[in-house]
Amino acid sequence: MIRAVGFDLDDTLAVPERSRTRLLADALDAGGAPELTGAVDRAAYLDAHANHRTADSRVPVFAELLDPHDVEADPVDLADAYREAVTTALVPVPGVRELVADLRETYRVGLLTNGPVRAQSAKLDYLGWWDAFDAVHISGDLPAGKPDGRAFAALLGGLESDPAETAFVGDHPAEDVRGAAAAGLRTVHVLGENDDPAPEADATVAREHLARDLPGILRNL
Repeated sequence: MIRAVGFDLDDTLAVPERSRTRLLADALDAGGAPELTGAVDRAAYLDAHANHRTADSRVPVFAELLDPHDVEADPVDLADAYREAVTTALVPVPGVRELVADLRETYRVGLLTNGPVRAQSAKLDYLGWWDAFDAVHISGDLPAGKPDGRAFAALLGGLESDPAETAFVGDHPAEDVRGAAAAGLRTVHVLGENDDPAPEADATVAREHLARDLPGILRNL
């Protein structure tokens, strides 16, 4: 029986109104490095981001991205511009505010999100979600981020739950699904359009139907 539920944040409970590629380009322009719009793409950003999951901010991410290029842009300015662009573009998936509130009547409910403390905290401030969960964990405050088992151990500690009685709900097949499954949690893979289900997932749900379908899925796990 499931007694606790953990959620991922980005692309699970909230999505940007503009593409991540567009947001990165906007940040490069606003941060003083418009000439890098074609040279620094989303894939390069994700690679750099993965190297700094426990950072306090995105400054080291943008410092790494700037390093191969002869430009005078300041990584602090770029990190600030990207944080502002991403944060203000976020919108909750329809119905998830009510979903989380309803689930807390039956389960302990937590959030485990990868990213720098300042960036993810800004998103939670913007969405007004700090008090929506029984426990909130940001990888920048942890020894490691998802899919590392230490991240899921922190979530379990905050929820005061055992792995076998905890479900984790997220969109990323490696970080959320495989990571949680390896840590012994039950897993629900949130699928966007054209996403393939992770084979390790115990259940799947279309993101657009998350609020409608997740309660029944949890009852059946």
